[in-house]
Amino acid sequence: MPKFLIQATYTPEGTKGLLKEGASGRGAAVDQAVTGLGGQVEAMYFAFGEDDIVLIVDFPDPVSMAAVSLSVKASGALHTRATPLLTLDEIDEAARRQVAFRAPGR
Repeated sequence: MPKFLIQATYTPEGTKGLLKEGASGRGAAVDQAVTGLGGQVEAMYFAFGEDDIVLIVDFPDPVSMAAVSLSVKASGALHTRATPLLTLDEIDEAARRQVAFRAPGR
């Protein structure tokens, strides 16, 4: 299953919701959203600094990740970014593939 790193920052409205529900309430909501599309939450951590929450999630396909991302962003409660994560074997496979590419000006 494709794996993604999700980093998010709460908006002021989202922070109010977190304070009202608590971390476990938000964890349950995240788990429901992810599992509802056939995914799994591997790890979920709250943080402070640039990001308020960091997750590693597995989804059956990138479209499922996009669906969750669109719904979360539409809520206005969070600003998020999702980064696809690749295994060492996947990068080894990518390195073996031949790519026809010419750099600009060459």
